[in-house]
Amino acid sequence: MPDLLIELFSEEIPARMQARAGEDLKKRITDGLVEAGLTYAHAAALTTPRRLTLAVEGLLDASPTLREERKGPKVGAPEQAVEGFLRGAGITRDQLEERETPKGAIYFATVEKPGRPAAAIVAEVLEDTIRNFPWPKSMRWGAGSLRWVRPLQSILCILTTEAGAEVVPLDIDGITAGDSTAGHRFMAPARFSVTSFEDYQAKLKRAFVVLGPAERAEHIWNDAQNLAFAAGLELVEDKGLLAEVAGLVEWPVVLMGQIGAEFLDLPAEVLQTSMREHQKFFSVRNPKTGRIERFVTVANRETADNGATILAGNQKVLSARLADAKFFWDNDLRVARAGMSDWTDALENVTFHNKLGSQGDRIRRIAALARDLAPIVGADATQAEQAATLAKADLSSEMVFEFPELQGLMGRYYIEAAGHDATIAAVAQEHYAPLGPSDDVPTAPLSVTVALADKLDTLTGFWAIDEKPTGSKDPFALRRAALGVIRLVLTNDLRLRLDRPIDAQLVRHKYHASNGAAALSDLLDEIADHGVFGAAFETIKGKLGDPGALEALAGDVPDLSADLLSFIHDRLKVFLRDEGIRHDVIDACIAMEGNDDLNLLVKRARALNAVIATEDGENLVQGFKRANNILTQAEEKDGVEYSFGADIKFAEADSEKALFVALEQAEATIDVALKAEDFAAAMTAMAALRAPVDAFFDQVQVNSDNQVVRRNRLNLLSQIRKVCSSTADLTRIEG
Repeated sequence: MPDLLIELFSEEIPARMQARAGEDLKKRITDGLVEAGLTYAHAAALTTPRRLTLAVEGLLDASPTLREERKGPKVGAPEQAVEGFLRGAGITRDQLEERETPKGAIYFATVEKPGRPAAAIVAEVLEDTIRNFPWPKSMRWGAGSLRWVRPLQSILCILTTEAGAEVVPLDIDGITAGDSTAGHRFMAPARFSVTSFEDYQAKLKRAFVVLGPAERAEHIWNDAQNLAFAAGLELVEDKGLLAEVAGLVEWPVVLMGQIGAEFLDLPAEVLQTSMREHQKFFSVRNPKTGRIERFVTVANRETADNGATILAGNQKVLSARLADAKFFWDNDLRVARAGMSDWTDALENVTFHNKLGSQGDRIRRIAALARDLAPIVGADATQAEQAATLAKADLSSEMVFEFPELQGLMGRYYIEAAGHDATIAAVAQEHYAPLGPSDDVPTAPLSVTVALADKLDTLTGFWAIDEKPTGSKDPFALRRAALGVIRLVLTNDLRLRLDRPIDAQLVRHKYHASNGAAALSDLLDEIADHGVFGAAFETIKGKLGDPGALEALAGDVPDLSADLLSFIHDRLKVFLRDEGIRHDVIDACIAMEGNDDLNLLVKRARALNAVIATEDGENLVQGFKRANNILTQAEEKDGVEYSFGADIKFAEADSEKALFVALEQAEATIDVALKAEDFAAAMTAMAALRAPVDAFFDQVQVNSDNQVVRRNRLNLLSQIRKVCSSTADLTRIEG
């Protein structure tokens, strides 16, 4: 069985495209080979900046011969039908076979498709792969029609057996496949022939090319750590940069350089970001001071002066970059120390969204909501409002304009420089979190307050203008914002009823200042006390200059509020999936009162999930459903509601009497547990009903001929439904 080696050699491939390109090459080639009948034992793709390589082991030397039986027209069918069948099968009339079937005599034909040699199939699959390769961007060059990410220079394609290597014949726009490749562009540019993957890899190493990206990355990291350790420093870990740099070089040479003394007082994050983004340098930190004092760069060649010239050039370019950063830092500090008003004023002219106003408008909404939320979270309301007002001021700074990824972090530095408390400054950095499911969640009360206000304002704003996520499209990251709200509430164990902040913020978005700022303030106060509906509207109605605006809100806000809460519940189901809590369990708990309190909802769901995972819990759910079905059918048939009047004096069977006693005891226990929000105890008490409910259904016929007994038993089933439904809506549990 031959081994296949393919190398596509070109000008430099962007580092960000290499890993995906290697996987695409592997998938397209192997899928094409298997589809053509060539199976294999193993395949691996490797990449460097100048080459995509695929090694396939244990390939069949030819595709198997295939025999297929085809059913044709009836014997005696029109001649045209028979001729068409012969052409489609690629056979002559004398190869037809007549067979008797239940439907009469039918023509059959056995079609044999001979196997093809591996070389022919490989050539066909490789040409199709090259011509249709899914590069994110590609180019044409010269007079040919071929497109590639960079000009394709050569194709190596050989099949290796014990007898030797065979070049697969292939020509694509004048590029003929061969058995040769080239080494390092500067250190060993001459071409050389290879006979197998092992020979190829070994000769590349001698020609100063490390073929495997993982091997290059490991070499870079180890050498960089050793250089830092020798200087008494430590390398700042950056896996993303390491992967990128490993895709920029074929022969990594690690060098460590100095950062000018005039730049050492810049914040470590500024130095690290500037070097990473502009120069692809690793940062080297002093573990005693936390300052970034040196950098590590990776050259693509060895030099006679051991990299001295390369380092000198890099340090010169770096100094120019850091001089810009220092200029931004010094200018920003002057603005911050003057009170930051220039930045906050500038945000009035920065559009957040054309339907949601400026960044200044948004900040005022967030600050107002933060003030409302502060007592619930345990923060000072005045400080929360102040922190929210300053949290986004750094968006106007020169440093954040140059490095947007530093937003929030620079705000923390600038707010402290302005003389504010460190807890207020920390809000600028922490209120964006969490950005994803694995990010840390803020725990400081001020940061939690503003983070919640920020995310709730984003959600309510885009709901107010009907810009909700659709399918896979979520341009405003609203799913991420909802997940952020969920994680903030659960991580900090907050008891927050979401309906009121959602309603209040929807009103802020929809009710404009032209209707009277005082009336809006009064309306929001009423919402805080009573909720957005009912009494709040009636109380404030007389104060409005335009009552019609209030009526519009009354018709619009409730639907938006309910829809947004449903969206948050959907994200909660996804979030809890990894915890093993089923969607139907969440649905059963969402159906209960107080479902806008996510903390309460999750505690109820965890308790229910734990109970129905037990044998008692599972069987009780089935017993509940049986009782509910019988009761529902009887109520529909009789046209009455059996919801009261069950009396133990009409009980006949011992199991029936035992169920009366068990329900009474369970109801008392569950009521106490629910008032104490001890859902585990409530669910355990509910699960304890399994045995008496099972015994009742085993021994008692509900639809007795005695109508008094029948009605009493139906009312007893109603009692089962009532007691079990006090913990969760068990009708929503599947199975």
